[in-house]
Amino acid sequence: MSKKIILRVVKIGGNIIDDNLRLDGFLTNFAALPGPKILVHGGGKTATQLAEKLGIPQTMIEGCRLTDAETLRIAVMVYGGLLNKQIVAKLQALNCAALGVCGADGDLLRAHKRKPVPIDFGFVGDIETVNAPLIDRWIGQGLTPVVAPLSHDGQGQLLNTNADTIAQEIAQAMCQAFQVELIFVFEKSGVLLDINDPDSRIEVLDHERYMALKLQGVITDGMIPKLDNAFSALKKGVRKFIVGQAENLMALVEGRDGTSVVWEEQ
Repeated sequence: MSKKIILRVVKIGGNIIDDNLRLDGFLTNFAALPGPKILVHGGGKTATQLAEKLGIPQTMIEGCRLTDAETLRIAVMVYGGLLNKQIVAKLQALNCAALGVCGADGDLLRAHKRKPVPIDFGFVGDIETVNAPLIDRWIGQGLTPVVAPLSHDGQGQLLNTNADTIAQEIAQAMCQAFQVELIFVFEKSGVLLDINDPDSRIEVLDHERYMALKLQGVITDGMIPKLDNAFSALKKGVRKFIVGQAENLMALVEGRDGTSVVWEEQ
């Protein structure tokens, strides 16, 4: 592929995954995006709800699910099965040639099990390699990969893996062949100074201000790993990073909405 071509890697998460109407609206806009694109999706609340029905306790620490053997089975069923294939089917109906995969398919995402210190997260994977040539071939065939948040260790073990990190790693890996834009969409309008006030959106966030706001406790919880992934991606060649509301995907791509994350003040 030509380095001049823009590739958009879009990660969908938050409550959008659990809301069929909002998800359908997002997928309509995603399918309409021109040019090559990749969709990475989170797991929503479906896995937690299924675990509760089966009597399997769930624990979240710093936004990461502790994944024992039973929880991993649920994650594989829900993330790699139900959610992934529902999204793929909806995209096919929108004339988007979607290909639903997880990290084990075609050795797409090779990872290692996270070390059990200081916290033992169980079967959670940290990515080592991305099979960029395979993605390039899929895109060259006119396919749109839809990636579930699962990786594998090359020894037959599937691993639950953070979707934000998967999107970041794929975006970085594709920088050799494309100009890559990374877009995170969820239910908020962007990075907010007041989480309860959508009008407090930060239009442009550089690394220095991010560190200051994090120190002040303004940016907390799940937004921290998202932004850490953003700055890591920008340092490693991703040309643009935007975070914002799923319904406004087109405006985000055009730079008219959301929060643009940049390494240095512009």
